[in-house]
Amino acid sequence: MNVTGIINVNKPAEWTSHDCVAVMRRVLGIKRVGHTGTLDPMATGVLPICAGSATRIMEYLDLDFKTYRCEMQLGLTSDTLDIWGRITGEADASSVTIEEIHRALAPFRGNISQIPPKYSAIKVDGKKLYQYARAGEEVEIKPRQVYIRELLVEKIDLEEKKILWQVTCSKGTYIRSICRDVGEALGCGAVMTGLVRTASGAFLLEDAVDMEKLRDMDQEQARALLVPPDFPLIHFGKALLGREQAAYFCNGGHVSLKDVLIEREPAYKEREPHIPLRPEYRCAYNLYLKEGGQETFLGVAFYSSKYKKLVADKVFFRG
Repeated sequence: MNVTGIINVNKPAEWTSHDCVAVMRRVLGIKRVGHTGTLDPMATGVLPICAGSATRIMEYLDLDFKTYRCEMQLGLTSDTLDIWGRITGEADASSVTIEEIHRALAPFRGNISQIPPKYSAIKVDGKKLYQYARAGEEVEIKPRQVYIRELLVEKIDLEEKKILWQVTCSKGTYIRSICRDVGEALGCGAVMTGLVRTASGAFLLEDAVDMEKLRDMDQEQARALLVPPDFPLIHFGKALLGREQAAYFCNGGHVSLKDVLIEREPAYKEREPHIPLRPEYRCAYNLYLKEGGQETFLGVAFYSSKYKKLVADKVFFRG
């Protein structure tokens, strides 16, 4: 049986993303498994895990927005920028006001520049930042451009010095870094004390499967949860093909636009994306065989201005 698809997992605290992948390999009975974006061990929430040939779509998900609910504590700093690291400083946050908190959070919307945590998996000269940090080695961490689509304050508890807020952001955004920067703006420091990813692209927390439940399932039960690989490809266009053109495409043929039915244009064909992206993604289409009222996902094609046709990038169906 060809096992392929994606399972939306609710990652528990104290599990690494790799722990979840290891369980999925065992439960599904296949080795080709990978997650679409690391969550810190103490964070919980949405972790889409791809199996089989669905792992090939992971590079297409760079444009996906991710939504988090974060709790942060004022008056503390740590080496990891969260409460689970080594506390490096304490300060009096009793004079901080609600107005000052809102003012400190205001700049964290739209395109921003942020410095990632030194305890992160970003590589510098082939080595991960956390490896430098654990070895006590200093390395230059360059700022990165990220995009914050929305940031909403849910609750401010001045007595406990805690703030609960929600953020929707681009891939590569470090929520711990926002906590650090807000703490610096308030002059008292801040650390992250809780993080839940509530959405990752098309995947939502309310639809996620608890990892503990998944761990106890048999192969048939787990495989029934797989959604098809095209499910998260929401930024691409959609084109329908007949049987003859579908077979031609799956065998490497270039398909003319006059031989397909365009149901949806790519999201960024005309408008500018929120982050830089491969030019091909502006003219990318999910191709489907439509036959007898049924649609079968064939693969992803880019429109080639050179050939004036749709050219396969990845084919997922061979018939």
